[in-house]
Amino acid sequence: MRLVKRFAVLLMASSVGVCGVAALAQDPVDVEVQAAQEQKVVDLANQARVAEGLPALVVDPGLAAAARAHAELMSKEGPISHRYGGEPDVAERTSKAGAHFSLVEENIAIGDSPKQVHEEWMKSDVHHANLMNAKIDRIGVGIVSAHHVLYAVADYSVSVQSMDAGQIEGKIGAMLTGKGLTLLSKAEDARKYCALQDGEAEGTPTGMKPLFLMRWQSADLSKLPPQLEERIASGKYKQAAVGSCPAQGSGGNGGATFAAYRVAVLLY
Repeated sequence: MRLVKRFAVLLMASSVGVCGVAALAQDPVDVEVQAAQEQKVVDLANQARVAEGLPALVVDPGLAAAARAHAELMSKEGPISHRYGGEPDVAERTSKAGAHFSLVEENIAIGDSPKQVHEEWMKSDVHHANLMNAKIDRIGVGIVSAHHVLYAVADYSVSVQSMDAGQIEGKIGAMLTGKGLTLLSKAEDARKYCALQDGEAEGTPTGMKPLFLMRWQSADLSKLPPQLEERIASGKYKQAAVGSCPAQGSGGNGGATFAAYRVAVLLY
């Protein structure tokens, strides 16, 4: 499954030029003021959404942590950007901060106040589309005061359920047994196969030799991949093993998959 990413950049007028700002002194940090400014952006976003009949967004700690970290980086790097040299893209950094999603969007800006940032986002077609996307349900905001302006980042996402490896294996295993397969209690072979890098020489799992192996990444665990469904429907297989491991790299079609689940199934 492709993980969608959308971005928007807004540079608002201020008394500070965007070139060479990293050399200027950073404003003193007041944690309470910073938190209040971030909450103000969240409140304004939800007021705008509710006024249009859209559901309010829930603050996601992972998105918020990633947004603040990126805002801090913007304040040091100068011209604002969604990504600087050596920095992960928004999908990876939000996922590593603990967010789980099938879609992630980002608005960035510099401005004089949370209200100004929000109002300018609302005036911009692309920023407005991100903020008012009917599909998103989570938000994380980071604001850093530096060079006498505010560096603002808002990350929005369509959240997916957070599950550990055991829960993932249990969910897929239940679907397999529901199709008449006997689930093997030992999952080590499937986990080892799952953890191999895409394109890496796969070798042969230890123990019983499977007749069919498949691994995939997806933010949606409500259904099995069509290829796996076809194999099971053939009636050639009687047993299965399921293994889960951390998601890897980038998915197909250029879509990042850092917030997806990675699963392997061996059929016997």
